[in-house]
Amino acid sequence: MFHRCRGFALACVGALIAGALAVGPAGAGDAGPAGPPATGGPVRVPGLAGVPMGAFLGSGPEGVARMNGLRAWLGGTQPRVGRTYLPGDLWSNIEGQPPFLRAWADWRRAGHDRLFVLNVPMQERNEAGVPDEEVRELLGQGARGDFDHHFRTLAERLVALGVPDTVLVLGWEMNGVTYTHRCAPDPTAWKTYWKRIVTTMRAVPGQKFRFDFAPSRGQDAIGWTECYPGDDVVDIIGMDSYDQPPGHTFDDHIHQPFGLKAQVEFAARHGKPTSYPEWGLFRNGDNPEYMRRMLEWIRAHPPLYHTITDYCPHGVWQCRHRNPDSARVFRASLSSLPSAPPPRPEHPPFREPRCWFRLDLGDWIGAWIGHRTICVRFSLRD
Repeated sequence: MFHRCRGFALACVGALIAGALAVGPAGAGDAGPAGPPATGGPVRVPGLAGVPMGAFLGSGPEGVARMNGLRAWLGGTQPRVGRTYLPGDLWSNIEGQPPFLRAWADWRRAGHDRLFVLNVPMQERNEAGVPDEEVRELLGQGARGDFDHHFRTLAERLVALGVPDTVLVLGWEMNGVTYTHRCAPDPTAWKTYWKRIVTTMRAVPGQKFRFDFAPSRGQDAIGWTECYPGDDVVDIIGMDSYDQPPGHTFDDHIHQPFGLKAQVEFAARHGKPTSYPEWGLFRNGDNPEYMRRMLEWIRAHPPLYHTITDYCPHGVWQCRHRNPDSARVFRASLSSLPSAPPPRPEHPPFREPRCWFRLDLGDWIGAWIGHRTICVRFSLRD
């Protein structure tokens, strides 16, 4: 068609523009058509499927019942870890009442790849604000064996219910100031007491328990390494790590004294797996950056298991309306729903050819059509 345009008449220019030749401003489209615009969806954290995941959804049978709802929200991803707490009000409840434990035992036995995790208080009145001097006396009693029979009863009940492989998070967050089973008032007695509990429970026929030593992240009232009772009575080095001080950023959470890095390195030195029995949002509200970084940490340093605390203000499913951005990150990272494939085009994709040559139209025509120079390309489309 170009040989018909030797005179550069206005009509011929119009034919160039409207005809079978592709015409545009000089340089336009030289690199081919632009791709689709980027979307603003949450970033998926790959590589988490192999790490057993669960959530604390409620203490009793309601926690078991809610697992199906969490599974549906995650597009079919099965929570493989069920975790609950024994009530710490009375010794009779710390012994593990069978009606309380039965629903959890039934859930565990229904899947060979499931893990039942049970937080076990070391003292009754565990959240009653017992003063340090009384805690010190109670730890001494425990170290002497005064409470052994309570833990023997618990072990026998777990074996009888068919969950002898339960993971026991014994005396969790012992480095803090909240619980009556805290360590700081007498670390020596606390470690001796832990050893007595483990020895007592392991003596029950048929047991296969694993004991999880799980401080809270950071130093708190005492550096948690001062409470470590020994490799012979600890199977897992856990850590409870919420989005709260100490530390203002996730990098602080990693590098602070007794933080996430210290936990992983301590566990490696002692030949133990790690765990995260409790983690979730807290002081900083809906914080998708924390959610993404915590999931990335779990992917990079795979624990034996992790369980997010899923109620407000910490959670993502039961609290998704309060924490929508974090909920989207968690769901995108752990959902089994495949990403939607791109739509199939009705015709093979067309890529515009590069310029064959450029025409200088001069000032008058350039001013008239808005471009002094045009790019002439042959179109291969009908």
